[in-house]
Amino acid sequence: MSTAARNPARGRRLDDALSQLIDGLTPALPISAIQNEDYSDEEEALASAENRRHQILLERAWRILDTHTATNAPDPGSPAGPGGRRGSFAGAESINNAPDLIKRKLRRENESPDKAVRFSNLYSRLLTQPVLSQKWGILFLLYKLSASNEPPEGRARSRSPLMDEGHLQNMLGRDGRPKRGNAVDSEDEGPAVSSSASQAYQRVAPNKVERQSSLRHDVDRGEIDAASRGATERPGTANRVDGVHDRGNDEQARGPSSRPSSAGQVKPTGSIEHQLLRDLPFNLQGLSSSNLQFSSSSSLSLPSNLPAPITSLLNALAEPCLLYKGLSVFVESEEGGLVNQSLRASIAIELRAYLSLVATLEAEIRQALAAIGDGTEPQGVRKGGVTLKRCVVWTRDATMALRLMSLIVEEAQNKRGGQLISLIHGFSTSHGDPFVCAFAEKLLAHVTRPFYDMLRLWIYDGELSDPYKEFFVADPEFRPKTDPRRIATSVWEDKYKLDDGMVPSIITQEFAKKIFLIGKSLNFIRYGCGDSAWVEAYSKKASKELRYGDTATLEISIDEAYKTTMARLISLMNGKFNLFDHLKALKSYLLLGQGDFIALLMESLASNLDRPANSQYRHTLTAQLEHAIRASNAQYDTPEVLRRLDARMLELSHGEIGWDCFTLEYKIDAPVDVVITPWASTQYLKVFNFLWRIKRVEFALNSTWRRCMTGARGVLGNVEDKVGADWKRARCTIAEMIHFVNQLQYYILFEVIESSWEQLLQAIRKPGCTLDDLIEAHTKYLNSITHKGLLGSASPRGTSTSSSAKQPEESFLSQLHHILKAMLSYKDSVDGLYSFSVAEFTRRQEINARIETRAAQGQWGATNRDILSRQSNSRGGASMASTPDVRPDSAGLDGVNTPLSLSGQNLTADDTMLADLRKTLEMHREEFRTRLTSLLCDLSYQPDVDMRFLGVVMNFNDVYEIKRRKTAAPSARDREREKEREREKAKRKAMAAAAATGSGTDSGVPKEVRRERRDTVTDPSGNA
Repeated sequence: MSTAARNPARGRRLDDALSQLIDGLTPALPISAIQNEDYSDEEEALASAENRRHQILLERAWRILDTHTATNAPDPGSPAGPGGRRGSFAGAESINNAPDLIKRKLRRENESPDKAVRFSNLYSRLLTQPVLSQKWGILFLLYKLSASNEPPEGRARSRSPLMDEGHLQNMLGRDGRPKRGNAVDSEDEGPAVSSSASQAYQRVAPNKVERQSSLRHDVDRGEIDAASRGATERPGTANRVDGVHDRGNDEQARGPSSRPSSAGQVKPTGSIEHQLLRDLPFNLQGLSSSNLQFSSSSSLSLPSNLPAPITSLLNALAEPCLLYKGLSVFVESEEGGLVNQSLRASIAIELRAYLSLVATLEAEIRQALAAIGDGTEPQGVRKGGVTLKRCVVWTRDATMALRLMSLIVEEAQNKRGGQLISLIHGFSTSHGDPFVCAFAEKLLAHVTRPFYDMLRLWIYDGELSDPYKEFFVADPEFRPKTDPRRIATSVWEDKYKLDDGMVPSIITQEFAKKIFLIGKSLNFIRYGCGDSAWVEAYSKKASKELRYGDTATLEISIDEAYKTTMARLISLMNGKFNLFDHLKALKSYLLLGQGDFIALLMESLASNLDRPANSQYRHTLTAQLEHAIRASNAQYDTPEVLRRLDARMLELSHGEIGWDCFTLEYKIDAPVDVVITPWASTQYLKVFNFLWRIKRVEFALNSTWRRCMTGARGVLGNVEDKVGADWKRARCTIAEMIHFVNQLQYYILFEVIESSWEQLLQAIRKPGCTLDDLIEAHTKYLNSITHKGLLGSASPRGTSTSSSAKQPEESFLSQLHHILKAMLSYKDSVDGLYSFSVAEFTRRQEINARIETRAAQGQWGATNRDILSRQSNSRGGASMASTPDVRPDSAGLDGVNTPLSLSGQNLTADDTMLADLRKTLEMHREEFRTRLTSLLCDLSYQPDVDMRFLGVVMNFNDVYEIKRRKTAAPSARDREREKEREREKAKRKAMAAAAATGSGTDSGVPKEVRRERRDTVTDPSGNA
């Protein structure tokens, strides 16, 4: 067809597209069609005949399109014209009915309606393409071409190596799903310049093979003869086409009007493609050939004299060649752990499947090349369906698989174990391509096998088999040195650690913690509790094979193992090792819960502990401990508990007595020391020493109180005139101290220890309680005791600008230590007052006895010297207080030292001693009240309600004045108040000066000054 016959409105692109369409639909001419031609070369004759036939068919197609355009000019794309009347062509048939005709033909020729439905889908997609304006004419042309007779029986449909279902399963990993290669078996018959839309059309229509097979043979013998006759009538066209154009090669995309006619440009291209096809199987295996050379493992050299279409195809085929070569090097290496080796094995399996595809492709290529070699089939390559284009299509999915494996290998360089599994799992869950997801899932099934083997051994045997550190349970290389007696603690806490960075994404963090606890518990049962027989029996009974993808079985196995292991471990700790009995014994003996035992122990040890600490002996303490146990309810405890109780002395310091160094010890051994750790034993000892000190003060105060109450009816009643007021103040102060000690003991023993004990019992009695839960609950129990028991919290004193506030803050324990020390000092001073009272009583008894003796002898009962001595005794003052006491001492009533001499000098010394005692008692009383007030102030600002309530109970009648704290920095309002007060002071001074000037006297000034000083001292804001 000439360019003059075309419509000028048509573009070159549409002309080329129609030419390529006709070129792809016409079958190849047999040799018999050119028997009358006079050509020396059969190939040139075939090329000339095919060219003439192509021109005839192209002109026919343009006539059909032009006729349709002229008939339906107003709306070429619509089924009806402007007047609503359909145009006609070839008599009764309308071209606008082409879609219906094709559908009827498909329903008539096929039993299944699938092809008709698929045609409807393709037809709807065709309508959306804006490039083609003659859609209805094209469909009618296709219908007419398909109406010809069927091709001869010798014409066979081309085959694809990818049609082998076994290769599809290996390369795609999708069972029972149609493969992409099925949709492109006849792509070499289509246009070389293909678009993404045409490729999508080929993927959506897997049955296009059968349709194109019928479309390729539309032109019958009559049309061929017509083409021959048309060639004789058009000599210009015959003279122009004198070369061989192999349209079986898909690299030619130009129309007949723009194609070169030189045979020398086409024949070498066909021979080069044959050579490339012959070498392609070797190149796909990573081997160099004469045309394609591997310069390195990551580069492939292509010939420089190849046409652009072939170069483009070779670039596409070079990708699987290079990927396979790189992956084969990775597979042959031996680095990495078990998971990395499993990845190599899975990639090796995929590479073997890839080689099977290459072998099938090689067989197809050899068959096609053999057809060319015998000379009987000059179009053998094209007839066999083997071209470079088809090889690209057949290896498309394999290339994608190789690309994905290469990406995984590249990103897995510095990853191991769970990190590598998480990497591959990310492709299967976070990638949008279904092929990538399915292929990653297939790889995970192989890669995760070592991980699940380690997991099964961990949750059923409690053993860690991880030589390459790939599991998320780690065995630390450097462990802290532990006491041999604390082996169980080391096994539980230090032997294994959970590495969060190695937890794969196929399991959650919570699930990983449960797995870690299962294995650690089994390992502890085996080595810490010595019950390896149960672990082995459990492993044989419950062991199951775990694999990737079976999530339900994995969760069930983990849950069952968790429940069974935890129940066994708690049963062992409670039954075999008596954990709860030990906790109860610690509460009874070290936390002073066994009151009768503590009272008896203190009474039996009181005389010994008053002596210096270096004079205490272990056997004496042990004997008194045994006596307290046998005389109290402690005798009913189990021997396992009683044998662990021991009395000993702490480290001695110079000047300490037995009360300061005595302590009780409860011995803990494995595996109970996992819960009652060395730290916990230290906390128990700390609490016991604090409570023992309080008990000692209570015991001392109670002894002094009993002495005062019994002496008030005897000895002290006779000296009421001299020391009665002192004893009244002393009894009041002792009552305050006893009240403080009782409230403090009640708070610690009941509000703190008992309430914390109830919380501990609730925690350990929960269903599903684990050993970690036991350890955490026991730790919380001890922390609550030490914090709320005034042993661990610091007094939150507010900072101020005063010098006293700049001193370091004292803890509650330090404050209580000073208070208890002041109480003991006051008790010693009261004992001194009692001794003085007994001495005074003894002196008076001796005077009365002397008077009676003298009266019996007929003498005066009292002489002048005795009267003078009494008068000197009654005097007081600094001179008497400074007189030293030089009396010899001797034992008097109740073991109190009393003077023997009745001289005036000794009487003066007694009065001096009483003054010193009064001063000492007042000093210790003030110290006690000052420190107690400070403690109550700190308690009132504690965030804990119980601690604030303790301060309320100790000061229920507000006998102690609690001062408000001074803020660290005065606010703006306080500064304004301070300025206002200064202005008022200045005003009062001015008024006082004016009043003094007006009266002519200066007597008012000192009064005003004194008043100002008094106002400054008694400022209600508390600021001096």
